[in-house]
Amino acid sequence: MPVIDTTDSLPIEPAHRDIGRAMMRGLACKCPACGNGSMFRAYLKVADACPDCGEELFHQRADDAPPYLVIFIVGHIIVGLMLHIEMVHRVNPTFYLWTMLPLATLLCLWMLPRVKGAVVGLQWAKRMHGFDSHGTRDQLGEPR
Repeated sequence: MPVIDTTDSLPIEPAHRDIGRAMMRGLACKCPACGNGSMFRAYLKVADACPDCGEELFHQRADDAPPYLVIFIVGHIIVGLMLHIEMVHRVNPTFYLWTMLPLATLLCLWMLPRVKGAVVGLQWAKRMHGFDSHGTRDQLGEPR
């Protein structure tokens, strides 16, 4: 009988990654793995690795999901406010120009890194885009 070589087998997957915890840590702009290190090195630039635990974060592919989600959320908030104000009071349309546009802008700027952090946390928890435990590819997608 031939002998089967098991030395090249893939490593066993580590424990389950909690999606809720990873996304909450991402909402706080913290590393989804340890919850201590900062996820971002600039406003929307994800760090290559966590400064505390060393977890590689460059695998993330948030792309257009965070802006889409932010526009969706902020749009619902602003339209809801506008409808409520219009039903309760009769206001000049320029009121919306001077209040709702700055509010929408500030909400978008505040929410965007947090939503991007949550998306990266989700990707990390679901082992998407290279966040798996095998680590067989480098930053450019080339085999090591």
